[in-house]
Amino acid sequence: MKAVQTGRPDSDINDNAPDLKILAIDTSTSMASAAITCGSRVLAEAVFSTDRTLSARLMPEIERLMTLAGVEIAGIDLFAASIGPGSFTGVRGGLATIQGLALATGKPCVGYSSLALLAMNFSLSPYPVCPVLDARKSEVYSGLYGCSSPTPVPIIKDCVLPPADLLDLILSSTDQPVIFAGDGAQRYSDVILQRIADRGMIAPFQFHVSRAANGAFLALEACLRGEAVPPALLLATYLRASEAEINRKKKM
Repeated sequence: MKAVQTGRPDSDINDNAPDLKILAIDTSTSMASAAITCGSRVLAEAVFSTDRTLSARLMPEIERLMTLAGVEIAGIDLFAASIGPGSFTGVRGGLATIQGLALATGKPCVGYSSLALLAMNFSLSPYPVCPVLDARKSEVYSGLYGCSSPTPVPIIKDCVLPPADLLDLILSSTDQPVIFAGDGAQRYSDVILQRIADRGMIAPFQFHVSRAANGAFLALEACLRGEAVPPALLLATYLRASEAEINRKKKM
């Protein structure tokens, strides 16, 4: 199995950024993350397991980070969260939390793709990055991103499809080696390497988990572009109907 090591160099794009205090979270998978940043500085960050315990873990973790960072909730200027794709329960829970905090403090929100967030683990990489999240039902949430700049650039838009179809799409989209990361890449690593052994690189285990500090970077850039929205306009991107919706349609 091929593996690629990478760092996460800081970008000079933040050197002139305003000192916005940002609370960013990612709850799209069973490994959640939360971070508090100020301008180009990470004040506090945590990655923690929330398998079926998100509602019990998220707010206490945010409160703990607030204490560590020496920041009160009223001092946060921007609230940010991953909007999916990923776990329906996780994405909904994270968005509801961020929306509630933003509404209570009268502050704006920013959302970012959970797949773009995972691709941020490879900022400034010369190779395209394919974040892959397990969507169950023998499918994955995925896309393909160019990561040579500080912010990932979509090559293949976020989608949901079987792993084999994803690999066919990648092979038709680029002739470069591709880095695969995420719980879906781990689950389907044999399929990936059998199909494109000479061009597929499975990231080391520490790069399969997203970092909320990267989400704060994405949120800061979005805010500077004027893309912050009121809490009510922070909407999820599921890509696929939930199990409950599918069952309801079957009954109808």
